[in-house]
Amino acid sequence: MFKIATVQLWVTDQDAALDFYTRKLGMEVRQDVTLPEMGDFRWLTVGPAGQPDVDIVLMPIPGPPVMDEATAQDVRTLVGKGFAGTVFLTTDDCHGEYHRLVERGVEFSEKPEQRPYGIDAAFRDPSGNHVRLTEVHIPGH
Repeated sequence: MFKIATVQLWVTDQDAALDFYTRKLGMEVRQDVTLPEMGDFRWLTVGPAGQPDVDIVLMPIPGPPVMDEATAQDVRTLVGKGFAGTVFLTTDDCHGEYHRLVERGVEFSEKPEQRPYGIDAAFRDPSGNHVRLTEVHIPGH
């Protein structure tokens, strides 16, 4: 059997993403390593405090030779439109988290709203990635 340990989000600016995910969302830095032997590639991961077994890699959009410039531009466009990935966060208090995050400067695109599966809200990170915040209310779960 296996478990999910790390997921990746493309980001257009690692420092802006780091600030957002740590200072605004309250996640912790897991790894921040620059590898000179790989052209100063920066491996940067964050994760929710209290959930040490899952990391989010804040991955810069590479250029050549990893990705040709046309493809890199396509990825930047998709990320900016919010179509390159979504992070789904759960909470026991969507309204309370919403107010806490708004106070920290997070701009929501969807305020908390009752849905068939619970209370759900949405915002985007500085690169454009969607983040959903959900208080799940599924009977029996």
